[in-house]
Amino acid sequence: MPPVTAARLLSALGPYFAVRTEPSPPPGFRPLAELYGAEGPLGARVAEVGRVLGTAEARVAASTAHLGLAARLWSVALGAAVVSGRVAGLGGAWFALPPQGPFDLWLPSPDGPAAGVEALEVVVLEGQLAPLAGAVRAVAPVAPGLLAGNAASALVGAARQLGSVPQWRAPAAALARGLLARPALAATGAVTAPGGPLGFRRASCCLYYRTPSGGLCGDCAFTRPPGR
Repeated sequence: MPPVTAARLLSALGPYFAVRTEPSPPPGFRPLAELYGAEGPLGARVAEVGRVLGTAEARVAASTAHLGLAARLWSVALGAAVVSGRVAGLGGAWFALPPQGPFDLWLPSPDGPAAGVEALEVVVLEGQLAPLAGAVRAVAPVAPGLLAGNAASALVGAARQLGSVPQWRAPAAALARGLLARPALAATGAVTAPGGPLGFRRASCCLYYRTPSGGLCGDCAFTRPPGR
């Protein structure tokens, strides 16, 4: 499938799946690697998320911000893998980060390595989510296991959204299950067996329940909000 056609099909699933494909990065965009740098915009993003959520707990805001960023990265990479058979080349991506919502993403080419669990692990888990976790922990004291749980939850969310298109459901679920079995995510929660709908119950909590209006997410380890 031509890259532009794949990008158009994925953009129909919503802004988390959309990418820019102009010949060069639009004005105001920066290399994606700068998102994880000490002088990057992550700290300001976490502060704005905390303001919107109404929480003064930096780790709660950092976890929520991380979950959204991880969902964006998984959506683009997993979506490209399912629809085009190639993993999006995030290593050369550029971004623009608004105060809220999914960040805008430009790719030099939607084509990357051939789709597969190992390629997604290298491109997303090692190439993007590992440095993102380090950058988040430099902003707030968030436990590594919590961030790994966020990464797993974001992956499953992306796979389920892809599954809203019937012909993409099985390949998206298969890739997600394969990734959840990799060492970086294997301890993050319980996954339903193949043959039925993709389900996941994480072994950690993203802390959203600690916001003034928060409750428990559908895949939370808790069955009721713990006492503060």
